[in-house]
Amino acid sequence: MTTSSMEERLARLEAIEEIKALKARYCAYADDNYDAEGLASLFVPDGIWDGGQEFGRYVGREDFKKFLDRTRGDIRFAAHLVLNPIIEIQDATHATGKWRLLMPATVMADGARESRWLLCEYDEEYVRHEGRWMFKSVKMKVNFYAPHLKGWA
Repeated sequence: MTTSSMEERLARLEAIEEIKALKARYCAYADDNYDAEGLASLFVPDGIWDGGQEFGRYVGREDFKKFLDRTRGDIRFAAHLVLNPIIEIQDATHATGKWRLLMPATVMADGARESRWLLCEYDEEYVRHEGRWMFKSVKMKVNFYAPHLKGWA
């Protein structure tokens, strides 16, 4: 086991807390009617958001903002509840994270409102850019996106 200086340990803990706050801001902007400007501002300019087959892949802030503008009409309510963070700090400017998302939502389906549940895994890369931690990539693996009354089984 290697020993770290108090400064290195403190820097690691501060980085983890800053990344947790970054993720909390991401959830707050998403829950605020998918605030496209706010969400995009959390990514580096060439950042990637990959929602897989269910939601698509978007590269760069402008591409991501266009997706969010479309999403705003489809998802009328969402509560992003992120859980179980595993954040690994590689060095002073690079980190990775894994999270779980459980999200109740109200969506438009066939012209009517429908209650749904989304469960997914986030696999993320972060970089320290212009003095703050930002998303380099967010990749979602959807476990289910199911109507509330029908369930996911």
